[in-house]
Amino acid sequence: MKFGIFMAPFHRAGENPTLCFERDLELIEWLDRLGFDEAFIGEHHSSGWEIIPSPEIFMAVAATRTQRIMLGSGVVSVPYHHPFNIANRFAFLDHLTHGRVMLGCGPGALSADAYMLGIDTVTQRNRMVEGVKAIIRLFTEDGGVTVDGSYFKLNDAHLQVKPYQKPHLPIFVASTISPSGMVAAGQLGCGVLSVAAFAHGGLDGLLKRWEVAEETAAENGKTVNRDDWRIVLPMHLAESKKEALDDVRTGANLWIQDYFIKTLGAKIQFEEYPGQPEAEMTLDRMVERGGAIVGTPDEAIARIREIAQASGGFGGILGLAHEWAPRENTLRSYELFARYVAPQFQGSVVPIENSQRWAAANKEMLFGKSVAGILTAMNDYKEHRKAEGHKPSEIADQPLTRIRP
Repeated sequence: MKFGIFMAPFHRAGENPTLCFERDLELIEWLDRLGFDEAFIGEHHSSGWEIIPSPEIFMAVAATRTQRIMLGSGVVSVPYHHPFNIANRFAFLDHLTHGRVMLGCGPGALSADAYMLGIDTVTQRNRMVEGVKAIIRLFTEDGGVTVDGSYFKLNDAHLQVKPYQKPHLPIFVASTISPSGMVAAGQLGCGVLSVAAFAHGGLDGLLKRWEVAEETAAENGKTVNRDDWRIVLPMHLAESKKEALDDVRTGANLWIQDYFIKTLGAKIQFEEYPGQPEAEMTLDRMVERGGAIVGTPDEAIARIREIAQASGGFGGILGLAHEWAPRENTLRSYELFARYVAPQFQGSVVPIENSQRWAAANKEMLFGKSVAGILTAMNDYKEHRKAEGHKPSEIADQPLTRIRP
């Protein structure tokens, strides 16, 4: 299983954007040092909180400051761009990073972005599929790519520089609550970023959603692989659940209330609480219904196992990057995850734990052999001293009780 982050990013409106971008880059550097696998970076153009307009520019800078972490768009809003330009930019970046690039695609999440660009939101999902099909052709075909599309044209087109990764760099599409994302993944035969798993109903029916992707893929002569399925969830870890909740409660509630409700106009309702007041739409409620992992590393391990079982399995978990907690607590959360959670799903701790259990089970026998070895060495030295005509040294005459723990 792979682990990483999905960085929108979320920054409270009114902050210095230069400092926000620097913190985002520093976070990617921290994750790289901790051994995280992936970071997906968003594209947004309005509404104040998600302020990176070009994920590939951010990824290029992040690549110069990291060593191994894979960098992906999370996501490029395909209808906002000519597919030829997307294909060219990402193939180029794939070479500059020596194969550390992933292409995450979506129809565009913010209606304000589409409105400013004069794009009818009803057309966005179909345009995304249409655009990604062209991108894949440009990545894989030697030339002669001609498309008379609904919003773009290609005339005998080709890429001068193909992607560094073969047959092409990994491609993912965003999926939210509706089936359209899974349908798109099936049509294209690519990976999935379940980016709204934290929303109400986002974790419900994950197994059935994947079945939609598999059925659609079969209908289109494609295949999809669970290893290329990422689940996005907000996370924050601390030494206790109370500490974790106290760390993030104020910041998360501000994110829910000021951004999703007051800025985006989201109507967040819970089936068990119809007509619930907005003031009760809080992080605590999100955690109660399983839409966020906030607690200890052990609780995170248990929750990921639950999601894996309920979904039938997936290839990775992406923490929704946020600044709900003080900076040092946020960085500490990622460290706890890397030290204690990720290894449980990557196999690295199993042989270590097996070795510890074996030693514990055989400790009496093993310690007896250790003592025997020490006594033999002491006796050999004593005999050596005698053979040389010297008195035995004090160390050779130590009683056994002095070397017992």
